[in-house]
Amino acid sequence: MKNLPFTISLLSVLFFSSLIIPISAQENDFINEYLERHERSKEYLILVAEMMPEENYDLKATLESMSFAQHLMHIAWAMDWHSQSLMGGRTARDWNSDTELQVADKSKEEMIAKIEETFNKTAAFIKDFDPNRLTERLDYFGADRTKRQILLLLADHITHHRAQMLVSMRLKGIKPPKYVLYQ
Repeated sequence: MKNLPFTISLLSVLFFSSLIIPISAQENDFINEYLERHERSKEYLILVAEMMPEENYDLKATLESMSFAQHLMHIAWAMDWHSQSLMGGRTARDWNSDTELQVADKSKEEMIAKIEETFNKTAAFIKDFDPNRLTERLDYFGADRTKRQILLLLADHITHHRAQMLVSMRLKGIKPPKYVLYQ
């Protein structure tokens, strides 16, 4: 009977640990599945960027739209901001003075290299991100969101701008690459 309190404590720890481990495993599954989707998205976007002739990179679907090149580099900017700044706490780049992730005077090849580099940096950040922090909450333009939701919003944002790039390709009579599932 002297060991009864110890036994109860040990059983309690084991019981509560069994509840936590599945949650942690689910968070790791989310990260792994997100990274797989992120990689497919990178491959598809780069294919889209490569298919558009460089002389059409300044094409805008409408006067108030971003150009094909601006959409491409905006995706890089958004990945950097969502991961490194919003989730990682790094001070955000100054859009008006930091030209690393803007079109500036970049060639098509330089923009494609920069988008690939940014996808890779974002993937490395997410791979190293503590999955237990996915439930942390942030202010996202006035909405209370978890960091898990921030990653989902980033994926939606990439898709949104890539779709506009596909419209630009169609306007130039270029058939976009076949849609790739799970991206």
